[in-house]
Amino acid sequence: MNEWWDTLSTLNKAFYSGAGFFSVLFIWQLLSALIGLGGDDVDLDGDVDVDVSADLDHDGTYDDFEAGAEADSGETMTSFKLLSVRAIITFFTLFTWGGALYMNDGVPAHKATGLALIWGLAGGLMIAVLLNALRKLAETGNLQLATSLGTTGTVYLNIPENGTGEVKVTVSGVVSHVKARAKEGKAIVAGTPIQVVRKIGNSILEVEVVE
Repeated sequence: MNEWWDTLSTLNKAFYSGAGFFSVLFIWQLLSALIGLGGDDVDLDGDVDVDVSADLDHDGTYDDFEAGAEADSGETMTSFKLLSVRAIITFFTLFTWGGALYMNDGVPAHKATGLALIWGLAGGLMIAVLLNALRKLAETGNLQLATSLGTTGTVYLNIPENGTGEVKVTVSGVVSHVKARAKEGKAIVAGTPIQVVRKIGNSILEVEVVE
């Protein structure tokens, strides 16, 4: 092993060292995504889809709307940063491995570097496109929550005062369990009939008790 390493040029050693480092990062971020540590699913509180007529019925409408805009902006930036990091890691993983293997096969340094650059750019672009498509698919699923507006259901998990619980409502024709908050921050116990008032952020509904 030492003899093989000593025969490598300085550039090839750098390629192999980088390949090992970025491969570890690539595997780590892949495993993190698979076990849910990738940070893709971010619950952000904020009123994104605002029903103006409904919001005028209570105080704090402007503050809710402003918080929603900030939350939506924060989510967009988080997704962009996450996508950028993964694309960069993929680029350098393929770039360094490509350079190392091409030079190991006797390809001149300048040509090996150019070919490796092409592999890196192609891989990074592919990951960026794939993750962006998955993000848009998730956003489409979140937008379907709007189909539950005005429908009735029941509280599945207690909604604490000024907190988040879970309700069972119909979303796109399918009975689903969705995170929910009570209108005006009131506490609602499980089993209470409710009606969906509006959508908060991308994954939370605001509900009120059906009298």
